[in-house]
Amino acid sequence: MGLGLGVALAVSVAAIGSGVGQGIATGLACQGISRQPESAGRIQLVLIIGLAFMESLAIYGLLVFFMLQGQLPSFEQVMELSRLAQ
Repeated sequence: MGLGLGVALAVSVAAIGSGVGQGIATGLACQGISRQPESAGRIQLVLIIGLAFMESLAIYGLLVFFMLQGQLPSFEQVMELSRLAQ
């Protein structure tokens, strides 16, 4: 049970965290460009680098999911364990 919860949390927290971070970063970059249009190129460069780091968080979460997925019990094993527990 704990492993299944860990797999689910790894993917969901990574996806939510990177999505929120990317949204905030993009919004602040748009504000910065609207205040100083002459520095749009520099802001865009920093934004793209930051977005790449944030996206790597989601990719690491997906990697953890694939690593732990092979260790999860099959549906038949879970059903047999639930029958034995009753």
